[in-house]
Amino acid sequence: MADQPVNQNNSDEIDLRQLFQMIGRGFQKFFNFIGSIFKGIFHLIVLILLFVQKNIIVIGAAAIIGGVGGFILDRVLPEKYISKMVVEPNFNSVQQLYNNIVFYNDLAEAKDSVALATSLNITEHEAASIKEIFADSYSDENQKIKLFDQFIRGLDTTTVKAIDYENYLQNFNSMDARFHQISVISTDNRVAKKIQPGIINSISVNEYFKLQKRINDENLDLQEDIYKNQLVEIDSLQSLYRTVLVKEADKPMQGTSINMAEGGDSKGRELALIQEKDILKERLVELNEERANKSNIINVISDFPSRGVEQKGIWNSYKFKLPILLLILVFGILALLELNRYLKSYNQK
Repeated sequence: MADQPVNQNNSDEIDLRQLFQMIGRGFQKFFNFIGSIFKGIFHLIVLILLFVQKNIIVIGAAAIIGGVGGFILDRVLPEKYISKMVVEPNFNSVQQLYNNIVFYNDLAEAKDSVALATSLNITEHEAASIKEIFADSYSDENQKIKLFDQFIRGLDTTTVKAIDYENYLQNFNSMDARFHQISVISTDNRVAKKIQPGIINSISVNEYFKLQKRINDENLDLQEDIYKNQLVEIDSLQSLYRTVLVKEADKPMQGTSINMAEGGDSKGRELALIQEKDILKERLVELNEERANKSNIINVISDFPSRGVEQKGIWNSYKFKLPILLLILVFGILALLELNRYLKSYNQK
């Protein structure tokens, strides 16, 4: 019986030793794996450097030819200018706006200056100068929060509990934004300003949107008449309550009994009417703001400038783009040739 604690201690020591050995082997495998990754990366870098060293003349010639060619293209080709306009589509016209922009861009890419000139009411020469037209959403975090607030106001309590701001953002797309930016890239720095009426009118002449605007205007006028009639009724009730208060004050007091109930009730009702009147005035202000915001099918927040801005930046320079393209092409061809030699030698083995 005296040997049992000794055996138990030996067994515990063996178990701990095995545990530490397992942990040590695990760390060793992990570090070996990390080391193999770095070795693989280093080996790949060395292979690339050897590949470049082997073909340095061809690669260098491609870079020089691309740089010279890009410099010549930058000098010979006409400058490109970019112009931007910010709009606010109303009455669900944003989809039609994007469809029209895509249509104009397709005509520009196809160099169909005749159809583009007809669509935008400009000359064929001006249409030929347009290289690209595109639109994207123009919204920041504050605008998204406001849109989310407007969105949940129209939902019932149960649905609101199931939707949070993060879920709303996941389903948010460019069509949901309030403002949208239209960009025009052309070789004529004045053409963007000339096509602005054509872009706006292409939406404004749509019969469906014109009907929506007319119905909205009628609803706003009707709502305004209702609010104004309610204000007139409140004014009449206020006048009535004031008359009642005056008559109550003129009554002779009988003995020491003073009845404040009716007078106090009239004052309370008058105060409620004043509060209701303030609410109606706020609603009238909101109606005027909505009428101003929806006075047009497309609100132009920021017009195209009278002159476009010259496109700057390294990504818009052929001195940068052409060498990169040539290097990618040369690397691809050389890699295919190297692969072909490897396959031939492998087949011989």
